[in-house]
Amino acid sequence: MSWPSAAAIGLGLLHALGWYDQVRDRVQRGEQLHPTQHQKVTDALHSGSHTPLRKESEKELKPQFFPDQLGTWLGLALATEGQAARILFPQITPGAEPALVDQDRTVRTSDFFTAGTEDRYPDVFGLLPSDPPGTGPLLDLLGGLPQHTMTLGHDVSANTDFLAQVTGPIT
Repeated sequence: MSWPSAAAIGLGLLHALGWYDQVRDRVQRGEQLHPTQHQKVTDALHSGSHTPLRKESEKELKPQFFPDQLGTWLGLALATEGQAARILFPQITPGAEPALVDQDRTVRTSDFFTAGTEDRYPDVFGLLPSDPPGTGPLLDLLGGLPQHTMTLGHDVSANTDFLAQVTGPIT
């Protein structure tokens, strides 16, 4: 049996957006999140901890939502299409003030999910290509957009104000 890909939202972000308690309540009542979610995340939800969890690789472990749960649990509407206007490369640093970083970062093939980078659905049979097919034209299109490398902290209000400035109208 297959299931749709999960959407990951960090414990800290759930807390900052005021969604943590409703997700925790549902999990405590026995409702299930996506099966790719790490057990440490489920344990944190049961215990009431919203401190970000990390694997040895420093990768953050996050609650994994089925796409429909974004609507039914969090009240979010799913988009059926979108238009990119800029590319943002944020780095989250606890205690940092939001700021642009003087770094020449562009979209690269390694920014795409591939069988080699996506660990939630391992390619156990070795059937998936290691490089995403057809990314050349997409890289060209995305490369033509304004791009900003930045650092953000844990102050949601400061980040919001900063992002509103950075993502203002394109001139």
